Amino acid sequence: MTSTTSSPASLPARSERPARDSFWTRIAADLADAIARGVYPPGQRLPSEHALAEQFGVNRHTIRRSLADLISQGLLRATQGSGTYVEEFAVDIALGKRPRHHQRLAQAGLRGALHVVASSTVRATAAQARALGVPARSTLLCLNVIGDAEGQPLHFSERFFPLPRFAGLEAVVHETGSITAGFAAHGVDDYTRRESRITAQMPESPVAAQLRQPVGRPVLFVESVNVDTADVPIEYARTWFAGDRTTLTVKHDD
Repeated sequence: MTSTTSSPASLPARSERPARDSFWTRIAADLADAIARGVYPPGQRLPSEHALAEQFGVNRHTIRRSLADLISQGLLRATQGSGTYVEEFAVDIALGKRPRHHQRLAQAGLRGALHVVASSTVRATAAQARALGVPARSTLLCLNVIGDAEGQPLHFSERFFPLPRFAGLEAVVHETGSITAGFAAHGVDDYTRRESRITAQMPESPVAAQLRQPVGRPVLFVESVNVDTADVPIEYARTWFAGDRTTLTVKHDD
């Protein structure tokens, strides 16, 4: 006959359950507070599970449960074979008629700039020539550019400009961190975006490296054409946006 009365041996196990639960919830709250105070800034890798277990005086299973809770809240992300990282902030970038990196970040209360990482002279491919309205094999200025906010890369782009019209533009962009300033130095006081095409894709290794993200994390890919006030194409760009740091909003009234 089976007894329905709990034995003394079963009582400690039942009474310990809330205590174990309180450990992982308290640790999760402590880590969340540390993230909020900037102890672990966006993009930083947390100490290992072993190190955290020693820090909090618990086993690794408890730490794993705390981290899983913070991952479910969107505060952390786990990267296979690399570790657990503080989730990086997401910036809403508007793709409007007037693309201005500085202005968009300022509206979001952030500081950022464009950085030229490479420049070269290339012959236009068929796609580039078609976008810029120039003959195939025409000479173009190509700039590889990183756009950042608060030191975090948001996008990497390949930008093509017709030559000889924009000869020397790279020097102005390098000095000012602004494509707009580069255009102004070449007599273009205003320009607008004619079109943008947006797709999602997996980045190749060089792009992922520039964005400081794994190749297994998707990016938003945008092809765009900018024109001057006479509707003459002045820039064709291929831009890869870090998918976990940016959202793209297409604005029709800008």
